[in-house]
Amino acid sequence: MTLLRLAFHSLMNRKFTSFLTIASIALSVALLLGVEKIRVGARDSFNNTINQTDLIVGARSGPIQLLLYAVFHMGDATNNISYKSYLKIKSDPRVEWTIPYSLGDSHRGYRVVATDENFYAHYHYRQDHGLKIEQGKIASDIFDVVLGSEVAKQLKYGMGEKIILSHGVSDEAGGMDHENRPFKVVGILNRTATPIDRSLYITLEGMEAIHMDWKDGAPPLPGQETPAEAITKDKIKIGQLTAFLLRTKSRIHAVYMEREIDTFEGEPLLAVIPGVALSQLWQGISYAEDGLKLVSLCVVLSGLLGMLIALYTSLNERRREMAILRALGASPRTVLGLMVMESTLFTVVGTLMGTASVYALIWILQPIIERMFGFYIPIRPLTGVEFTYLLLISTAGIIIGFIPAWKAFRNTLSDGLTIRI
Repeated sequence: MTLLRLAFHSLMNRKFTSFLTIASIALSVALLLGVEKIRVGARDSFNNTINQTDLIVGARSGPIQLLLYAVFHMGDATNNISYKSYLKIKSDPRVEWTIPYSLGDSHRGYRVVATDENFYAHYHYRQDHGLKIEQGKIASDIFDVVLGSEVAKQLKYGMGEKIILSHGVSDEAGGMDHENRPFKVVGILNRTATPIDRSLYITLEGMEAIHMDWKDGAPPLPGQETPAEAITKDKIKIGQLTAFLLRTKSRIHAVYMEREIDTFEGEPLLAVIPGVALSQLWQGISYAEDGLKLVSLCVVLSGLLGMLIALYTSLNERRREMAILRALGASPRTVLGLMVMESTLFTVVGTLMGTASVYALIWILQPIIERMFGFYIPIRPLTGVEFTYLLLISTAGIIIGFIPAWKAFRNTLSDGLTIRI
């Protein structure tokens, strides 16, 4: 304890230098832990975007592409699938439920997703969280639309609002707006911190209705379109879907159905297991994660190097201090222990401050990150990997402290009392 008190008072005599050294280590640790927390949080958010779904089915393309446009509403499908094929797979006795999707339109940059009541009943995220309507009801009529929470908040839409959808994905209204067939806001979903919040949801009949009279991807000429009030559900025939989610009554059924869908005779289809596709996605971007880790480790090394420089450069100024300690009876080992204790205090205090800073920032920025970037960073205890990082940093800081300590150990009493000119 005497050595610890001596080291503490020695650092207090050099408050400013000590503070800068500890701050550099704390910043390094905070960056390393912060990157790890964000990396794990991003993975968890992506992985928890969809749960309780066994298969994602769409036109034959790539597993990651299918995952991105069917779940995250990013990118576009290479092709659609026929509604007839969907009904055939849906009627399989092994299927518990399906959620059909039809994509392709947007509203002021936000995706429009056509689906049915199964979406509101069976879609789950973060294990067992289901969708809930914050206001209003689910879309049931042809021109009903339900808004994701972020859409409603950013565009300041309320119940009963009339909105115009656009063909394709565009940030602003343009020449491909479906102006003659407006939709009415009938519901707003609770916040989920998933891509659900950034989309608008209409019925499958609604998607067909706004494209009624279109031919070869082109809208009808003015005056030749069917009036909106004349469109009824009995006049609408659903022909195509973009993709659909599927849950089987048993997980073993999902494996067999995946193979059967991949070799479907009616048309080229692709079925992917969400977890497998997510793993492939993370493998594809693992290089970016490794790059972030490398940068963080370099910052940590810089912080430890700064501590070494601070201790080593102060030795010349502290030669007399060391000599006085020797004159008062301190052994060379005591001098060595003092320097190692100082580096230990630097490292431990810096590590604790850095860790505390990360948790404080997560607590403060958690809702902001969730709102701006759409992923949730939970406040959890240190993982085994994070604890290992901190242990390695602390060990490295203590070992580095032996370098200036050895220099101080070698300074003799006479060298310390000699006035150098």
